[in-house]
Formats: sequence, structure tokens, C-alpha cells
Amino acid sequence: MAVSIDPRVAELLGHDHHLPAVDPQRLSQQALVERFLTPPVWAPDVSIERWASPPDPVRAAVLVPIVMRPEPAVLLTQRTATLRKHAGQISFPGGRSEPEDPDAVATALREAQEEVGLAPPRVHVLGELPEYTTGTGFVVTPVVGLIAPHPHETPRLDLRPDPGEVAEVFEVPLSFLMDPQHHQRRAFGVPSLEMGRDNPRIEFFSMPWRPVGEPDREYFIWGATAAMLRNLYRFLSA
Repeated sequence: MAVSIDPRVAELLGHDHHLPAVDPQRLSQQALVERFLTPPVWAPDVSIERWASPPDPVRAAVLVPIVMRPEPAVLLTQRTATLRKHAGQISFPGGRSEPEDPDAVATALREAQEEVGLAPPRVHVLGELPEYTTGTGFVVTPVVGLIAPHPHETPRLDLRPDPGEVAEVFEVPLSFLMDPQHHQRRAFGVPSLEMGRDNPRIEFFSMPWRPVGEPDREYFIWGATAAMLRNLYRFLSA
């Protein structure tokens, strides 16, 4: 079932102001490495988009790249407007697994290199988060990795995005994404295909971000990307 929705106009259910932000000390390189080496007992907030049940799910992986600047940041992409799926959306570098990929890590690194020109040796892979199943039929493994920027890579990494897939590459402070006061809960209804049945209701997270000094520019992070970031929050705050 194809769903066309402007997430910005979806009903705003609220924020999780009662949840604390991740302690900044847990966002250091040493703390992140140790967290993945000795993971806590925890559970993801969301692992499947229940509004669709694709018959043949496709294995996929994304790279969750954390750029280790003085203030760590998450590297994200904005998809081009001409793509058949997820056009214009904000996402992690990644895509479907290929037969030659031995595992999810290989998929995530290969896709990141193809999409944004990030060389695999630059990524210090920490580990994986739980699989996330999208309503469009992908079973996605998020692979978390650290990137050490070179001295000249300020304010952004020296990358070469594929113009056919990626319109822009940008970074969002990790501290912003790991603070639930910025996590919006939203919902919209999907028209039912059967007469007499209530419209299914889809709830999702969104994390709108405005760069400092650019108040009129907004990157609307939502859907699967926001859900995986929310699970990263649960993992780091557990």
C-alpha cells in the first residue's frame, strides 16, 4: 500500500518531556565504544511499522555515522526528489543487501560509499542496533560507526554524494537527537481500502532540526530514520 503524506501536517500528539536527555559524558568516543562492547539490558521503542505487511520483505542495512567532532554529530542525507521511493526524505546512507554482501556491516559500508563517497576504512564500526521493519517492505539493520574527521573537514566531511540519489549531506548534533524534548510523537490516518472499516492510524516519531543561524531552514527527520534514532536513544540511556 503506497502512502503519500506530508509528515509536517500530521497531528502532533506531544513530546516526551518527562524523559531525560542522554548524559553528555555518554556521547564521548570512549563511552560509545564501551557501551557497544558491554551493552545494557534494554528494549527498542519501535521495531516495526505495523500499517503495512509486505509479503516478501527485503534485507537492508543503513550506516548510522557519528562524526567525532568536539560536539559529536550524526551524518544524514536528504534524498533527491526524483527517486521512486522515499524521494526527498531524510535518511541514513544505506540500502538493500546484495548477494555479495557477507553481512549487514558490509551492506551498510558499501552503500555509504556508493551514496556519499565515504570510504569504508574511515568507519570504526561499533556494532548493530535491532532490526527495523518498514512499511515499504525492508528489514533494516542499523550499523553504528564512528568517523574521525580530518583537520580540513570543518564544518563538514569531504564527501562526494551521488547526485542521482543524494541531494544533500548534513550533520545534526548528537546531543540534539539524544534529547527526547526534541522527539515529537505524531499521527495520521490512512484511507481504508474496505468500505465500513475505520481508517488505520499511523503513529510515528519526528525530530525537526533547524541549523544554528538558519532559523528559516528545517530538516524534518521522521519515520524510520527518527525511529532508529529513538532506539539509539534508548540504547545509550539504558
